[in-house]
Parts: sequence; structure tokens; C-alpha cells
Amino acid sequence: MSDLVISTFETEAKRERSAIGSLRIVQTACIFVIALVIVSPLFMLVIASLKDDRFQILADMGSFRAFWVSNPTLSNFAEVGNLSGELAFGRYLLNSLIILATTVGAGLIINSMAGFVLAWGSLRGRALILSLVIALYVIPQESIIMPLVIMVSRAGITDTFTVQIVPWVASPLYIFLFYQFFAQLPKELFEAAEMDGASVFRIYRSIFLPLSLPALATVSILMGIESWNQYLWPILVTQTDYARPISVAIATFFGQDSIYWDRAMAASVLMMIPILALYLVFQRWFVSSFVGSAVKG
Repeated sequence: MSDLVISTFETEAKRERSAIGSLRIVQTACIFVIALVIVSPLFMLVIASLKDDRFQILADMGSFRAFWVSNPTLSNFAEVGNLSGELAFGRYLLNSLIILATTVGAGLIINSMAGFVLAWGSLRGRALILSLVIALYVIPQESIIMPLVIMVSRAGITDTFTVQIVPWVASPLYIFLFYQFFAQLPKELFEAAEMDGASVFRIYRSIFLPLSLPALATVSILMGIESWNQYLWPILVTQTDYARPISVAIATFFGQDSIYWDRAMAASVLMMIPILALYLVFQRWFVSSFVGSAVKG
């Protein structure tokens, strides 16, 4: 009788292990297919940037030859990497880096200060102000972009770096993210610092800001992506190459008569590298911030 029971248990255990193994195979296959769908356009972009014949790139699209290059060359990068001239994409890339670094740097200071004041400041009507800040987030940027164009035009700052940085430094979303993070920190930290005679700014700078690395990383990446991918706003407020970002300059490869796929692919790879580096630098805190938000609900 006992042998029969043991045999039954062993059979059930084998069936369970077999089912778990089959489930893992299906999960692995699904992850592989999803990863392939996501990575394949990036891989094709890099491969196409190493081909010097734009007609060959066009002919290879839609087939497996798009994922292979027989004679790789960096000539496309050399052509678009100039700091002056007709293909001054090195200059456009530098412009984008200046706009990115300044926008993110100033944005971290201003948005974190606003979030700290809303969480711990003695400002009257903080709840009402916070509600207004959240309400502003639902307004699409495109709906206020024409009044903004008129304002910056009358201020005489069009076609400058200032016009591409100042309007996007403060954001309701990032103020709310910082507010949410600061509000979750223990109240005893603020009270202990107050008892030691620290000012509100000193408490923000020396205690709360060093503890907010996950929030700083999250806002840096989100704000960096938003600034780096700006397209409509730079088109409306720039007329020359002086402050034009690379996102707008790439569109010049797509003319009515011809499309320079080889140079466009190389410029796209150059455009992708800085924002990818930004993500890799802040990846650890970015992931921990999202995991912490998910755990806290």
C-alpha cells in the first residue's frame, strides 16, 4: 500500500516538474521574441550606419540583408561629424548636449526645491498649490505652444539656447515626483534638524537632497529623454544652425527628391549614444526608484 502511495506521489511530482519545465520554455521563448522585436530595429540602424551606399540600404530593407554588412565603414560618421559646413552634425550634437545638460541640471534644482517646499515648507495653501500643479500636468504641451512662441518672440530670445531651456526647466510632473519622495521621508529628520537650528534651505541641501538619489536619477532620465527628443519646439523657435539640435537637423536628410539613408542612419546612431549613456549612468537608482514605487503602491 505504501509503495503504491509513494509511486503515485512520484508520478505527480514528475508531472508537476514537466509542466513547470514546459512553462519556463514558453516564457523564455516569449521573452526572446519580445527582445528580438525591440532590439532588431536598433541593430538594423547600427548596421545600416556602417554601409556607405544609400541605395543599397534601401534595397536591403525588408530582407535579412538589412542585418548584415559585408564591408563596414565609418565614412558616414566622418561625413556627419563635422563642427561646421553643410553637414555640421557635430555642431548640432554639441548644441543638443548643451541644451540637455543645462535643462536637466537646472530642472533638478528647481523641481526638487518646489517639491521640498510643498512637502515640508510652511507655505500657506500648500494643498491647493499641489492640486493646481497636478492639474497643470494634464494640459498638453501642444495646446500652449503657440502662446509660448509669441511670448519668446516678443522677449527677443528666439534662435538661442535660452529659448530651448527656460520653458522646460520647471515641470508639474517632476515637482510632483519630488514632492511624493520627500513626503515619504520620516518627519523626525526634519524636526531634529530644526531643533539643531538648521534653516529650511540647509535641511533641504544637507539632509533631504542627499537622500533623494533615486528621485534625482528618475527625473534626470525622464527629463533628459524629453529634452533630447524635442522636435516641434526647436522647429518653431530656431531659424539658423546656431542653437539647432540634432533632432531637427536629421530631418534635412529627408528631402523631396532624395533621401540620404546612410547619413541619416549615422546621425541617428550619434543621437542615440548620449541618452543611452545617461540611462546607463543612472540605471541603478532609476530601477530602484521604480521598484520602490511599485512596492509602496
